[in-house]
Amino acid sequence: MRGKVYKSTGSWYVVRTAEGEVWNARLKGVFKLDGITSTNPVSVGDVVSMEPENPDEKTAIITEIADRQNYINRQSPSHKMQHHIVAANIDQVLLICTLKEPKTSQGFIDRFLVTSEAYHIPAILVFNKADLYRQKELDKFAQWKTMYESLGYHVILMSIKELTGVEEARATLAGRITLLSGHSGVGKSSFINTVFPALHLKTHQVSGWSGKGIHTTTFAEMFDLPPLPAPPIGTAAQPTGTISPSTGAISPSADGKEQNPAPAGQIIDTPGMREFGIVDISRQELSGYFPEMRALAGLCQFNNCLHAEEPGCVVKEAVQQERIAMDRYISYRSILDSIEENVF
Repeated sequence: MRGKVYKSTGSWYVVRTAEGEVWNARLKGVFKLDGITSTNPVSVGDVVSMEPENPDEKTAIITEIADRQNYINRQSPSHKMQHHIVAANIDQVLLICTLKEPKTSQGFIDRFLVTSEAYHIPAILVFNKADLYRQKELDKFAQWKTMYESLGYHVILMSIKELTGVEEARATLAGRITLLSGHSGVGKSSFINTVFPALHLKTHQVSGWSGKGIHTTTFAEMFDLPPLPAPPIGTAAQPTGTISPSTGAISPSADGKEQNPAPAGQIIDTPGMREFGIVDISRQELSGYFPEMRALAGLCQFNNCLHAEEPGCVVKEAVQQERIAMDRYISYRSILDSIEENVF
């Protein structure tokens, strides 16, 4: 029996099979000792094999974890020398940022983007709470939008309160498995509840089947998006039909009857992060995850150039010529200095 992990409480996992059955599963003890280097052996998004333990109560034992297509990891909040897998097998990440109440630093954004680049996962930046921005914040957003878009990232300005940019952000979710992340208070849950109110997203729940509170500071949860996209906010319902996985467009059924297509995508909501610690990346390979530096790979005087104090560095020359943004280079140096020589 195989299924996908939708929720984790640390010791128990909610697993949904392809047939739609929901099982509460726990990990076979051997996996906690055999080749697992993260603080969470199983993460949301993992595909697992299970053996029924109590079919009447729908409990099972996880016996195998399928190879991951990719994953996003970070330094464990509680164990500095270990890493924590945020989510696995995802198509893209949507990082919700704010320039006010709270302020998302460029350092946090760049650390997240480096990890996304390392695992070849496309990243989208959504700047929420635009209704709070004064000219200072609007100028900063314009600067960052130009900078990040020049590097190939999709950047969206959004205000959930005023419903601006919401539809643009929602359109990016169609037909994809999307990880949502960001600091606490940036509006992740509000965004989900605004565009997909049927999900009734709640936080700080207590698990009815385990009797324990969910570790809201560590674990993620996956949600299926409705089979048909909700109508644009404030408008009438849309015709029924099927959804294009690539565009999210609705195609009416041939006989005009309502169809029952597969979920129109999935989102993984993550608890707010105070900081994002990078793991599994060496000092030597870091510049390869900055697109503007990667384009200059191999052109420096020394093949092992770290773009720090070495002579003949084309990256530093590009910074001086403003072909690489100074703020991005400062982020690079900050991350470089924080990486220890030993890689987890």
